[in-house]
Amino acid sequence: MKESQIEVQVTEEKRPKKKKKKGSHFFSRPLFPILRIDRYIMRLFLGTFVGAISLILAVSVIFDINEKIDKLASPDCSLYEIIFHYYLNFIPYYGNMFAPLFVFVSVIFFTTKLAQNSEIIAILSGGFSFNRLLRPYFISASIIAFATLLLNSFVIPPGNKIRNDFYSKYIKDKTVQYASTIQLELSKGEYLYIRYFSADNNRGYDLSIDNFKKGTLVSRLVASTASYIDDYNWNLEDYTLTRYNSHQDSVRRGASLDTIIGIKPSDFLVATMDAENFTTPALIDQIAKQNKRGVSNVKIFEVELHKRLASFFAAFILTLIGVSLASKKYRGGMGFSLAIGIALSFTYILFMTVSSSFAISGVMPPWLAAQLPNIVYALIAFFLYLRAPR
Repeated sequence: MKESQIEVQVTEEKRPKKKKKKGSHFFSRPLFPILRIDRYIMRLFLGTFVGAISLILAVSVIFDINEKIDKLASPDCSLYEIIFHYYLNFIPYYGNMFAPLFVFVSVIFFTTKLAQNSEIIAILSGGFSFNRLLRPYFISASIIAFATLLLNSFVIPPGNKIRNDFYSKYIKDKTVQYASTIQLELSKGEYLYIRYFSADNNRGYDLSIDNFKKGTLVSRLVASTASYIDDYNWNLEDYTLTRYNSHQDSVRRGASLDTIIGIKPSDFLVATMDAENFTTPALIDQIAKQNKRGVSNVKIFEVELHKRLASFFAAFILTLIGVSLASKKYRGGMGFSLAIGIALSFTYILFMTVSSSFAISGVMPPWLAAQLPNIVYALIAFFLYLRAPR
């Protein structure tokens, strides 16, 4: 026995030792290692999220078909348009809109189940802190939040245009039919005013265009009616063009005048749903363009932009609330946690809708209106986080 042990030791000593590459140990260890428990929670999180959102969207489609069956059964509306123009864009739009809330419900559902099975207690007793437990939750929330942001910014808006056109054509026309008291800047020092514009006949009434140079009015064009033709071409009826100068003013009147005005009806006939049709880069350009012209309906576009950003942060805030709320064992079991979660979800939707209306009406800035639900719920999340099990 001793001789064999000695032989083994000798052979081991003769074996050449592998040289460790410098720095290989550092780079071989990830900064935030993902353990088996992390993969387990992430699988539960993402699986529950996909299952919940698929189930709710399937039910939503059934209810939507039942509600609109009379309109969809119209002979003018083809099955191809119903499926590929409307519902193929309906599903990602509403799924993406309510993704943060589905995150919230999913977290509460499976975390409550873990807590009831004493798995949360076992994880925390095994050396995991509550902050460390949050890591797989926030990794999963990050995946959903970034996917939501990308879809909302680039993929869904073109589909919204198709869906909204279908809705206005076959179900209910939501396009803006008129506008009143239109005031905007056409170019530097050139201001347009239209008392009333009707989309039915593309005609405006009581138009005036004032041209200023260095703060001095140099010309004014007024017309009783202004009809939009196409490509910025307008026809003015019963017009008067007055040019002001230091020596003598000149006045020109006529029954009809064809002219080019740097605006078209779509610039001021804006519905709330129109902002959904823009990708985020196009939305930023539209806001800059509308702000430069001084168009009052720019708030619709600003609210949409800030809502997209708010949706990104909402996923993390609602995840923290869900984990902090559901990681405790309650006497009422899963039903108690789900009841609180659903109540908070509906409150969040109501809060988001009301604050958006305040922004469009000018009561509060668009960024504050979009982020106000997140601010309030972030305070709730912090309070629940402090009371979470450690």
